[in-house]
Amino acid sequence: MRIEIPGKLEQIIGILENHGFEAYLVGGCVRDSLLGKAPMDWDACTSAKPERVIATLEDNGYRVVPTGLQHGTVTVIVQGESYEITTFRVDGDYEDHRRPTQVVYTTDIVQDLGRRDFTMNAMAYNHQRGLIDPYGGRIDLHHKIIKCVGSPGTRFQEDALRMLRAIRFCAQLNFALEKETSEEILKNGKLLEKISQERIRDELNKILLTSTPSKGICHLIEKGLMTYIIPELLVCIGFEQHNPHHDKDVFRHILEVLDHTERDLYLRLAALLHDIGKPQTFTLDEKGVGHFYGHQLKGMEMTSHILKRLKYDNKAIDIVQMLVREHMSRLQHVKPKAVKRLIQRVGIENIDRFFKLQLADKRGADCDDRQIVRVWEEAKKIIREKQPLFVKDLAIDGTDLIAIGIPQGKRIGGVLNTLLEKVLEEPDLNHREILLRMVEQDFTRGRRRE
Repeated sequence: MRIEIPGKLEQIIGILENHGFEAYLVGGCVRDSLLGKAPMDWDACTSAKPERVIATLEDNGYRVVPTGLQHGTVTVIVQGESYEITTFRVDGDYEDHRRPTQVVYTTDIVQDLGRRDFTMNAMAYNHQRGLIDPYGGRIDLHHKIIKCVGSPGTRFQEDALRMLRAIRFCAQLNFALEKETSEEILKNGKLLEKISQERIRDELNKILLTSTPSKGICHLIEKGLMTYIIPELLVCIGFEQHNPHHDKDVFRHILEVLDHTERDLYLRLAALLHDIGKPQTFTLDEKGVGHFYGHQLKGMEMTSHILKRLKYDNKAIDIVQMLVREHMSRLQHVKPKAVKRLIQRVGIENIDRFFKLQLADKRGADCDDRQIVRVWEEAKKIIREKQPLFVKDLAIDGTDLIAIGIPQGKRIGGVLNTLLEKVLEEPDLNHREILLRMVEQDFTRGRRRE
């Protein structure tokens, strides 16, 4: 077996080897190469201590940045590409379920691999020695198993985020959890309380961006981890809708919608949270039909709370809140002006996300989506033709109004908004001469009345 190493990294490994050190590809790039996937990152490890790595590579003309010396890591930059090189190490005790209190360097690659999370990530490779696989990672890859190196309980006590990583790898690779690894996740879920919301959020994002995100979400629930991420979702499980338009409970419907969306983080978050407000707004009428009046507004409120708790940025919160709020917008028999109003609320940059969520929601409920497609085409036409949608799109502005005698202040905004209402109805009115004439006529009539 031979792994193709990028030429620049192969040269770096060769230089370290020629100076008497061992050096290998390590971790994810070895795993992905064995799976026939293109690695996202190429990392290497070496028996050389960081100062020796820096000195050796700088002597050979490389630029080396000490990016993580406390963990033995330096970054080599070659023609704009970066490669991390980490010294073989053994981790000390973990006191915060995240980082070792100290690291001890070693010259034994097997010891270094023994500190890693999963067997499939505990492999190293170079052309001279081939694959170093002391923990059976290649066999586990073949059997599509996620298995911890050594004791799963110890691995999770060291860094509780590894439990989320295990679920994420299951979702990304369509693998299964090894029995003991699975059991220890069930036992140790509470350790996630020790992990920062930012780290949890990043793993959740990766799960949501897998090809079938519902699998990862179900794993999180089955292993008891969702309690520490979005506990509000748990109420949706088994919550029957008692509605002829929905043959699934709220949670199963959410999963259907989630899987019908494309790999766009904002869209996937909106799909996950779009019906989060349903259990709190449920009513049953005299005919036994369930209703969820205003659930989109309750959902918007809950979405804001959830995303802020998970430390999402303001842009993500604003977009996902908006999509949750608007997902119930009715599109039957809408006129062009109503479509323009929709674009105003949603924003041109998010209009496609809005319609994609609408389609996913309908398909998740097995409903006719032809009207959504027709309105989407109308919205595309409006945007393509650059029809005026906002005050800034008008052919005149406040300066023009002041020039014809309208005093500065709130009245300027009022006149512009009145013009926009007329232009939304009749886009052909949006010409400087026409708009000014309309304003002058109204202004003159107003002066006469005074």
